[in-house]
Amino acid sequence: MQVRVDETLCTGCEVCVDTCPEVFEMGDGVVVVKVNPVPEANEEACQEAADGCPCEAIIIE
Repeated sequence: MQVRVDETLCTGCEVCVDTCPEVFEMGDGVVVVKVNPVPEANEEACQEAADGCPCEAIIIE
C-alpha cells in the first residue's frame, strides 16, 4: 500500500498521527508520511487514519 498526504488539504489536526504514528508525523504545519510503502502490519491503522481524516487529505494508492 502506498500513501501520501495532500498538503493543500491537510490542516495539521494530527488525527492520523494519533491513529497511526508508525506512518505519519508532523512536519512544518502539515502531516508527512514517514514510511512508504506502508508496512503490512500498519495497513489497517493507516486506512483508519485515512477514513478518519476530517479534510480527506490522505490518499491511499
